Amino acid sequence: MIQITQLKMPVLHTREELEAQIAGVLRVRPEEIKGWKIARRSIDARKREDLKMVYTIYAEITAEKKILAKGKHKNIMSIHPERYHFPMPGDEKLLYPPVIVGSGPAGLFCGYMLARQGYRPVILEQGDPAAIRREKVEAFWKGGRLDPDSNIQFGEGGAGTFSDGKLNTGVKDKNGRNQEVLRIFVEAGAPEEILYDARPHLGTDLLLKIVEHMRNQILEMGGEVRFRAKAVRLVTEGDKVKGVRLQDGETIPAQAVVLAIGHSARDTFSMLYEQGLKMQPKSFAVGVRVEHPQQMITDSQYGPDAPEILGAASYRLAHTLKNGRGIYSFCMCPGGYVVNASSEQGLLAVNGMSYHARDSRNANSAIVVTVGPSDFSGCHAEGTPSVLDGLAFQRRLEREAFLCGGGAIPVQRFEDFCRNRPGGPGSYEPCMKGRYEYANVRSIFPEFLAVSLEQGITALNRKLPGFSLPDTLLSGVESRTSSPVRICRDDLLESNVRGIYPCGEGAGYAGGITSAAMDGLRVAEAIGKKYMNIL
Repeated sequence: MIQITQLKMPVLHTREELEAQIAGVLRVRPEEIKGWKIARRSIDARKREDLKMVYTIYAEITAEKKILAKGKHKNIMSIHPERYHFPMPGDEKLLYPPVIVGSGPAGLFCGYMLARQGYRPVILEQGDPAAIRREKVEAFWKGGRLDPDSNIQFGEGGAGTFSDGKLNTGVKDKNGRNQEVLRIFVEAGAPEEILYDARPHLGTDLLLKIVEHMRNQILEMGGEVRFRAKAVRLVTEGDKVKGVRLQDGETIPAQAVVLAIGHSARDTFSMLYEQGLKMQPKSFAVGVRVEHPQQMITDSQYGPDAPEILGAASYRLAHTLKNGRGIYSFCMCPGGYVVNASSEQGLLAVNGMSYHARDSRNANSAIVVTVGPSDFSGCHAEGTPSVLDGLAFQRRLEREAFLCGGGAIPVQRFEDFCRNRPGGPGSYEPCMKGRYEYANVRSIFPEFLAVSLEQGITALNRKLPGFSLPDTLLSGVESRTSSPVRICRDDLLESNVRGIYPCGEGAGYAGGITSAAMDGLRVAEAIGKKYMNIL
């Protein structure tokens, strides 16, 4: 197979024109091309007056060796794409199906792969199925009761289900896991473009349907998915796991337990720590959600005359402050909404989400500052350093955010943030899911974070003009960027309690939907290498 890179086309072009360009680059007649597909597609917006689509193409040619022998061309080469392979089953007998705690991307994909290979996994989810979860979340946004077990953070699909649904990842992929994750998504109903778009996304509306479809596939392949099944304790004997105890008192026997618990499972982290699982505190980031009119962002990135086919533009920004801290955009949601993402009574956190169409009037992004153990040491236990200090630091900020807005999302114009005053509305209103109030968002943060956010947002204006305008809207608190702890695992992906497999973002081994799903596949492979399946 031949790979063509850096093949550039006008933004508005037909498939026939692209095929003709492929033939032209290869210097062959169109009929000599046996088949071709797009491997990657991105937008080159460096010259806004001359926007281009940039392709990587895989092509099968009748006379491939002859074409390659014509001479070296830096953009044409022979390639053998990596294909995903599940390992041969191990020889240790499984007396019980593997138990997976959590149905976010890590747990869902781990369960899917184990079910496909005949291991009949049991997935435990403390929250509700996607349809019921959606009803509860929407009712909460309208002023209803918060269900601590089923909300934006917990329930079928995990926290990523209520997000923009970005599927790009920076994880190096020598084993084909990335493409396998995307392929499974497409099989479950995602649009085929995610296989090649440089910045693929799904949106909350599609994700809810996709996770339901994947659950049904798992059931058809012999797996089991149990909702409102909260794991409250590991059953162990010596240094080995023997099962999982549920909140209702039931114990599920197991030799292999996958902890795909998500980054907000704070009570579970405490339980695991008390039971002696090795854990480490880790750095994460906290900050605010920033909103701008989407048209301003699109005009800045693509120009005011950009064709509608390009959709709502996104951005990715980063800056190193004079104090040495990094500030950066995270989970940018073009045409999206800021949402109340709380999961505990009396605490408030925000997140961003988009529907697949990305058609709201505002763009939003988390703008966050890095924090490490030295910033939150002693928060958990009255000055005594603890692995759980990061959780306590998050809770402290979320409590301040709840108080700041009186239970509603606190919102503030950037000019008012800089002047440390509540202020009020500006030239545009927030796009939010959940009640909001204008308040002094700055008061949520310790001074070192408030100053870092002010200086950082001002500095980012040099990279995206208009970013720090007085009416730029800030809301808080964005505290769930990643897990504040890492559950240690060895080269076999097991914890110090044998048979426990920490997995995904909550365990500290991923940073988004795709990387969490890939880690789920990796853990499934580790179980597969060790045990025989139980078909």
